[in-house]
Amino acid sequence: MGSRALLFVILAVFISSCNETRIKDHDDWGAIFQKHGVKDGCIILKDNNHESVHYYNKARCIQRFTPASTFKIFNSLAALETAVAPDDEMVIKWDGVVRDRAEINKDMSMREAFKLSNVAYYQEIARRIGQPKMQHFLDTCKYGNMTIAHGVDSFWLNGSLQISADEQLGFIKKMYFAELPISERSQRIVKTMMLQEETPGYNLYYKTGTGKVGEKYIYWVVGFAERIEHVKEPKGSMNKSDVRNYPYFFAQNFEMPINDTSKDWFKERIALLHDVLKEYGAIK
Repeated sequence: MGSRALLFVILAVFISSCNETRIKDHDDWGAIFQKHGVKDGCIILKDNNHESVHYYNKARCIQRFTPASTFKIFNSLAALETAVAPDDEMVIKWDGVVRDRAEINKDMSMREAFKLSNVAYYQEIARRIGQPKMQHFLDTCKYGNMTIAHGVDSFWLNGSLQISADEQLGFIKKMYFAELPISERSQRIVKTMMLQEETPGYNLYYKTGTGKVGEKYIYWVVGFAERIEHVKEPKGSMNKSDVRNYPYFFAQNFEMPINDTSKDWFKERIALLHDVLKEYGAIK
């Protein structure tokens, strides 16, 4: 398939995923990216409450890249669904290989491995799932280009599997509402694993990912925010709680040269995300 034909297909996916919604291009969000020193980046945000989609840099939002460690969301779902991991507390023994990050050189549960983004743990998970079952879930969930090549324990890292920000958002939205062709239990467990920030005004769930693309690194953040509102229910209401959670789904990525150490880009991507979510009103 030629590059123009591929772009047309991806654009069709972007439009279909935004079907029956209001779509808005936020050129003004470029100032937020510039504030954080990012020139080549994008974000797409779905406001589920108003059925609207908001984005910055549409061309990049529909461009596919390696998912890197954001694939741990999918990998966790597949592990639970195949019972390779009976639950999120399933421990894999440390293989004894000393890696650069001292905090991952130990026995670890899946929940902890997800939080620490332990690549070795999830590579072992993928080997236990096996390529046929992994391919089945990629196909049924229609995850990105659904491609496994050069090893079942590295295809999400080596560039064979690719996914766009728009597709990431659609995947997360389906998981949130338990609409993936996977059990509700598996989707519910993985959602809880994604919780990173709890405040009185919002909860923020996400997974980061960092992958090599040529001479650059791509920095991902994929997830959802729940804005918390307290409402006064009328007497006799069937609702037993005055707390309402309003979801906003997002996928953000940007690229920086490998040798750019001017900032801590791992932290900067989260700060950038906060600024966009606050600007829109998704978090307080």
